[in-house]
Amino acid sequence: MPKFSLEIPHNLSAEEAKSRLERFAESMHDRFADKVSELQQSWNGDTLAFGFKTFGIKVAGEIESAEEKLLVRGDLPLTAMMFKGKIESEMKQLLGRVMR
Repeated sequence: MPKFSLEIPHNLSAEEAKSRLERFAESMHDRFADKVSELQQSWNGDTLAFGFKTFGIKVAGEIESAEEKLLVRGDLPLTAMMFKGKIESEMKQLLGRVMR
């Protein structure tokens, strides 16, 4: 399965970044209810594992809250490869706003 990987820089401590990421994760269901289904989230230390389905495509990955950056890694099905750039840019934009 194809992978995607992003780094989102920020000027926050790892703890503050995680706190903001937690609040963002809690708001995801309400915020994207019309576009996303089967939303799954779980925390393991400073890493948020996530999964969702959008337009029939399953996306899964993790976001690690680190000092001065978020590390985003995930898997895309082959059918989503044409949307890889769009998915990456949307995630980068959304998470970048959360970290400001």
